[in-house]
Amino acid sequence: MGERAFTETTQTSKPGLALPVDETGAPLIVHTSDLTKAYGDFVAVDRLNFSVREGDIFGLLGPNGAGKTTTILMLLGLTEPTAGTMRVCGFNSTRDPLNVKRIVGYLPENVGFYEELTGRENLQYTARLNGIPAQEAERRIESSLAQVGMLEAADKKAGQFSRGMRQRLGIADVLLKNPRLVILDEPTLGLDPDGVNQLLDLIVRMSRQQKITVMLSSHQLHQVQQICDRVGIFVKGRMVAEGNIEELWKQTLKGRRLIIEVQAVPQGQQTVTALQGIEGVEAVERSGEMLLLSCNRDVRDKIAKAVGDAGAALLHLRLLEHGLEDIYFKYFREG
Repeated sequence: MGERAFTETTQTSKPGLALPVDETGAPLIVHTSDLTKAYGDFVAVDRLNFSVREGDIFGLLGPNGAGKTTTILMLLGLTEPTAGTMRVCGFNSTRDPLNVKRIVGYLPENVGFYEELTGRENLQYTARLNGIPAQEAERRIESSLAQVGMLEAADKKAGQFSRGMRQRLGIADVLLKNPRLVILDEPTLGLDPDGVNQLLDLIVRMSRQQKITVMLSSHQLHQVQQICDRVGIFVKGRMVAEGNIEELWKQTLKGRRLIIEVQAVPQGQQTVTALQGIEGVEAVERSGEMLLLSCNRDVRDKIAKAVGDAGAALLHLRLLEHGLEDIYFKYFREG
């Protein structure tokens, strides 16, 4: 993918430098340009160009070993790139990592707490490390614990927490600094289905209610599709596609047929013949009560008219869209 054009303009109400914007005028919390990380002859991240718009939940989707965590560490200023540049909340992560850390919250794949301390004591320790005054720290701790549903368990030792409770405490920890951007690395790993749903709901509330931009690294396709506004598909250190699900789906379908599902009554030969005569319809197959039309374009408006002209009633008309799994595996195979 080529570098996305952007200009230096927008200043938002949250702290930080003025943000670059993309061609649509959307402020960009994260923007990379040919970001590269090599370890000897091994290239972990290869000329990475992508952006995260302010207010979005952005899914960085790819298999283990694709370079997602390496990318995150560079964005946080925890490891230096071999080449390329990046801006996080307007700051250059390499030149100004301390400012990035002040306004970016990070939940690693394996979050660590002092197990002999309570949940609340762990948060108090984090507040001291971040230089938050004691009175303000207590207010933020209460607020963060309430947001993640951990007030009742806050005075238990962290060593007694389940994986799900540790992840929620981790998000409370992240929220203490009132971050502008939160980066979550495989946050649902090891959680049971109920724990996954609770955590995903929490991420959405954090984004929508507190206007926090979220970057979610994961290899869990269904979870990414469930909550993310935009997705970047990461394969072998390269971003092979970026956009919302609809945009990625349209890219995936280039050169391929659309499948449109139709139910009409009566479903006689007259109706089938009418559908076969539509320009753009390449084949019509029966599938139980449905007719499946293979098309080289979206002709749903013409289908509705043809069914009516054939004297039938249209009960069902649906374009069978590809899910994120179809999109992902297309790019994974090509990558």
